[in-house]
Amino acid sequence: MSTLGPDRRPRSVSLSLILAIETAGSLCSVAIGRADDLLAEECRAVRHGHAEIVLPMIERVTRAAGVAPGDLDGVAVATGPGGFTGIRVGLAAAHGIALAVKVPLLGVTAFEAVAARIATGSHGTGEVLLVALDSRRAELFVQLFADDPIVAIAPPAAVLPVNLADYVSAHVGNVAVAVAGDAADAANLALMDRPDARSIADSAPHAWGVLLAVRGSDELHGSTSTARPFYLRVPDVTMPKRRSPGVTNTA
Repeated sequence: MSTLGPDRRPRSVSLSLILAIETAGSLCSVAIGRADDLLAEECRAVRHGHAEIVLPMIERVTRAAGVAPGDLDGVAVATGPGGFTGIRVGLAAAHGIALAVKVPLLGVTAFEAVAARIATGSHGTGEVLLVALDSRRAELFVQLFADDPIVAIAPPAAVLPVNLADYVSAHVGNVAVAVAGDAADAANLALMDRPDARSIADSAPHAWGVLLAVRGSDELHGSTSTARPFYLRVPDVTMPKRRSPGVTNTA
């Protein structure tokens, strides 16, 4: 029987049971697993409405995995960049669950989630990995990672497609590039003058990648949350205009 509370003895990282949530990108996904062992997952392609579907997804996935919330050793969540509302929904759900069952909460960027998932089958190719995410605006959210082991070699950036080739060349020169993420096709098109660039299909940010990104984290048994929203660009939020006193709508 699982015990709750911050004083329970932590398991080893390899045996830790993690609930992972990804709602920042073009998918809404939830996964539960231990290290490389995926127990259950659910994924839906959505642009809006994450708040209505993520909690029922979590309930179904935990049931499918045969675990109760109190069995969890940690909760992991994608912090962005991506859709403003999606980021907030995922973080709110993750915070609520971690607080309720008193387990650590870890955050990873959507870039790290994509890179971790791609890394499971790409070590030793000699390619540089370019993760390209949909910003829902003109620019692409991008970050470059080296292969074997996967490690970031440039900070995240918002880059217009017309400038992407120069951005990649400035950081990695003429090294072959594999492009992943939910904007991989758009980024690969922007790199069409590079014969060494290829797009990786079905590589959008996913909760399984979030889980893989935290599997060896030393912060799993810590008490400080690393889950903070990462927007990369200031959210486009417009406050409603205040009506002047005495002015009425005559329409």
